[in-house]
Amino acid sequence: MSVQATAVDLWFDAKCPWAWMTSRWLLEVAEVRAIEPRFHVMSLVVLNEDKDIDADYRRALAGGMGPVRVCIAAEQRYGNDVLGPLYTALGTRIHNRKEAVSPELLRAALADAGLPADLADAAESTEYDEAVRASHADGIDRVGQEVGTPVISVSGVSFFGPVVSPAPKGEAAGRLWDGVLLVAGTDGFFELKRSRTRAPIFD
Repeated sequence: MSVQATAVDLWFDAKCPWAWMTSRWLLEVAEVRAIEPRFHVMSLVVLNEDKDIDADYRRALAGGMGPVRVCIAAEQRYGNDVLGPLYTALGTRIHNRKEAVSPELLRAALADAGLPADLADAAESTEYDEAVRASHADGIDRVGQEVGTPVISVSGVSFFGPVVSPAPKGEAAGRLWDGVLLVAGTDGFFELKRSRTRAPIFD
């Protein structure tokens, strides 16, 4: 008798390396635990638009609306199931291959995901911004404005993170999932944190 997979929702900004690491871990978890990852868009540009942030970080966010607009446009046209493959295609190029975000990258990632190139036009259109903000709010409202991406929600429990590098593989990924669920599901538990001492390690 097969076990019913539990839906796990993850909100990502395609340019965020830490969300990328977490998403790769979650896909590893799906290989060893009965979960079904579902992907949704959030935006670091939207999150930080009214905040006093470092000038270097503000520059790093430049152009960040393009990929999220493309993701929303693809989701609106073809449904939520296309977001996982499209995020993988975008993240592989942006993070693993260190390609700069550009119209050429967006079209190439869309092709990698089996989606039409004309969706890349959404990157320069404000037509999708209302939907971007709605998807962003759906994720961030579950955890509060003091955090960023990724946001994960499962069985009524939502949390930021985990922030991890490198992404655990196999059963190690499953054990981290078990531990995260345990602490996140504890009533009154809010935070467990230490300073990051390494950059994202992509593989």
